Amino acid sequence: MKARTLKKDKVNIITMGCSKNLVDSEVMLTQLKGNGIDVSHESQQEDNNIVIINTCGFIDNAKQESVDTILQYVDAKEQGLVEKVYVTGCLSQRYKDDLEKEIPQVDAFFGTRDLPALLKKFKADYKHELVGERLLTHPSHYAYMKISEGCDRPCSFCAIPLMRGGHVSKPIEELVKEAEHKAANGTRELLLIAQDSTYYGLDLYKKRRLADLMTSLADVNGIDWVRLHYAYPTGFPMDVIDVMAEHPNICNYLDIPLQHGSSDVLKIMRRGTSREKQEDLIHSIREKIPGIAIRTTLIAGHPGEGEKEYQEMVDFVERMKFERLGVFTYSHEEDTHAFSMEDNIPEEEKQARANNLMEVQEQISFDLNQEKVGKTFKVLVDKKENGYFVGRTEFDSVEVDNEVLIDASKHYCRIGDFVDVKVNDATEFDLYGDVIS
Repeated sequence: MKARTLKKDKVNIITMGCSKNLVDSEVMLTQLKGNGIDVSHESQQEDNNIVIINTCGFIDNAKQESVDTILQYVDAKEQGLVEKVYVTGCLSQRYKDDLEKEIPQVDAFFGTRDLPALLKKFKADYKHELVGERLLTHPSHYAYMKISEGCDRPCSFCAIPLMRGGHVSKPIEELVKEAEHKAANGTRELLLIAQDSTYYGLDLYKKRRLADLMTSLADVNGIDWVRLHYAYPTGFPMDVIDVMAEHPNICNYLDIPLQHGSSDVLKIMRRGTSREKQEDLIHSIREKIPGIAIRTTLIAGHPGEGEKEYQEMVDFVERMKFERLGVFTYSHEEDTHAFSMEDNIPEEEKQARANNLMEVQEQISFDLNQEKVGKTFKVLVDKKENGYFVGRTEFDSVEVDNEVLIDASKHYCRIGDFVDVKVNDATEFDLYGDVIS
């Protein structure tokens, strides 16, 4: 009988969903590599015999995409193309029992905080000496930094607390150590992320300490930009804006999801605020930092949003003139507070409302971009594609915001470098310019 040669496992991690999930995948990648396991992230090679799918369970579309991906790899397993399929992340945390029944071909399901149990499947240990270290899955000049996990907010529409649990802050010293490690490996920009960054520190230090954290990170040698995401508006700590104004390497950029522009709908959403309070907050922030870029997200079609409430949201957008805006359609999620309400707005109507809001925003964005023509901005170069070097100003985050396009036939830029760019043309969401230094 012919002896069977033992082939070494090759693992491929697939990431669905948001940047917070990407960070989890990068931690997983680091831990597996630290245990001597051959692992890659979203490899195009077809020689991986084990697949780990890090799923998203946030809204219907994301859940469907995660399920489709699981089924794709289960099919590959049945064809003998892969040997094992493991599923982790938000969808797995939320629907583990259902998924085990519906897709029994998956070898094991894990929740959002089950990394040590997943590592055991590889006879690997969770290495505490690797905490703070992370292998990045994208160019190393920027890095997402998850400052906390989970959320304590009671928002009607949101299933995140069901999947991610309650709010847990990471200690400042641990995050500073992580930032120092990143800077030593070429990272120039830190993108701070959380389910709710405004809440940072309340659990650990019994007071909000986001401003202290940002000051400590701004002081790390080699970090040129610190960027703040996912700041909840209710109870927003204004000392964060003071710190932003004091430190030139903290970007004049704030991602603050407001979710609606009608006080009645905000009440139904259990957001703990009103349209008037939100407007006062935005005015206060802009007063302290003229020229700050404010990014927000809104939800169209939440239960209780009639024509009047929707129009209030349109008026809110027209008045506030947000520099950056994203719009989601409401998704009716099991076990959330809003699930007990009637989801009575047809999907087409939700989408039409979202599209209309984005048309309003396109004009605002176009007008704001036209004001930038003739001005010079510091730009971080992210990539080269379609004959352009593509970068961002301090007013833009990765993948979700505006980009600066530099003609590669006229200029040469190094990925990860800062260059000064004079803007000579602008569209709704892009700036075109020439390098002047």
